[in-house]
Parts: sequence; structure tokens; C-alpha cells
Amino acid sequence: MLELRNLTKSYSNERRVLDRLSWIFEPGEFVAVMGDSGVGKSTLLNLIAGLDQPDPTDEPAIIVDGTPLASLDDDAATRLRRARMGFIFQAFHVLPHLTLQQNVALPLLMNGLPQGRELDMLDAVGLGGRGHDYPHQLSGGEMQRVAIARALVHRPALVLADEPTGNLDPDTANSILQLLHQELKSSGATTIMVTHSPAAAARADKVLRLTKDGLQVTTVVNPATQ
Repeated sequence: MLELRNLTKSYSNERRVLDRLSWIFEPGEFVAVMGDSGVGKSTLLNLIAGLDQPDPTDEPAIIVDGTPLASLDDDAATRLRRARMGFIFQAFHVLPHLTLQQNVALPLLMNGLPQGRELDMLDAVGLGGRGHDYPHQLSGGEMQRVAIARALVHRPALVLADEPTGNLDPDTANSILQLLHQELKSSGATTIMVTHSPAAAARADKVLRLTKDGLQVTTVVNPATQ
């Protein structure tokens, strides 16, 4: 579903955070990526999303459903990102001037899909009946629930989650992780979750550690035990 080949990324200060990284993520796999701060975890998500570009060395490639991102122009890359990917951010990025229903419906509107599923997703994340509320009426955990609903409403094939519980208290984080795991397994999306939290990583099928030497499997979790 997602293949990475020879990804290298350096910043303007010549600090290299990724060095010829290669990996294959299987369809429907829920993978947690851990690692020390500054090792390039968020950079990796930005590269996969096409929001940043790898260094032009060693013929790097990011291949989504058989399509190399580098073969797409900006418009085509944007269309693929809108249709095939869902994003869950640590800072939520819920739009304050839109209702919860409008926030969750955005991917449907942007992809020209029928509306209505946004109400089902609000129900699924425990916010049924609150579609006309605004983000300022929500707690942090509730806003993260809206972000999850929005990320999954258009049934993306690939979900990228960057520290989705980083700003939440332990009880709320556990509730969000349970919800996220349930919804992702139901949708069958391939998911890559960057996290510092062992509790969050334990929800995944596989835990990878990102180091200067690339991605390394540290734990394979049996989904039946979760």
C-alpha cells in the first residue's frame, strides 16, 4: 500500500534526519513509530503526505497504491492527498468558525462526495447530537474526537497520525486510543502513528523505532490481545 525507498532528508543547517530510509507498510496495518526527539518522525509523516520533499539523492521514492508521488504534479498530488489520506494532528486543527458537522464534512466536500456520513462519524466518536456545536464548546479530548472523525469520514486508504494524544490527560488519551484503534480497524486503513507514548504504541499491530540507521521493528503486537 505504501512503499518508501531511499528517503534522505537534510535541513538548511546540513543536519541530516533521515538517511536512505526504506520500508513497506502493508494494507490495513496499524504501525506506531517511536524514537528520540529530533530523529525525524514528524518529517517522515510530512514526506509521506507530500508536504515536504526528500533530498534528490539515491533516487528516493514514496509510492502510494503503486503511484510514485514524484510522478504527480502539484494538482494531482493534492487530489491524491485529499482522496486517499487522512490526517490526525497533535494540535487538532479543528476550524473554530465551523460547526462540528461542518468540520467533519470538509473532506467530503473537498472530494465531491455525498454528505451525511459526517453525522455517522460524530455518532461513532461519541459526539452524536452535537453537530451544531462549535469547537470552543469542546474539551481537548472532544476536539481530538472531531479530528479523528474528520480524518476517517471519507474512508481514506492511508491515515497519518502525529502524536494524537500528546496534549491529553491519561484517561482521555486512553479513551481516544481505544476509539482510534476501533475506527481504524473497522475502516481497514493503513495507519502510521508517530508517538512517544508506550501506551499509545501498544495499540498498534507493529512498533517501529526510527533511528539514524533507519526504521527497525521493536515489537510485533498480536491484535487479538488488544
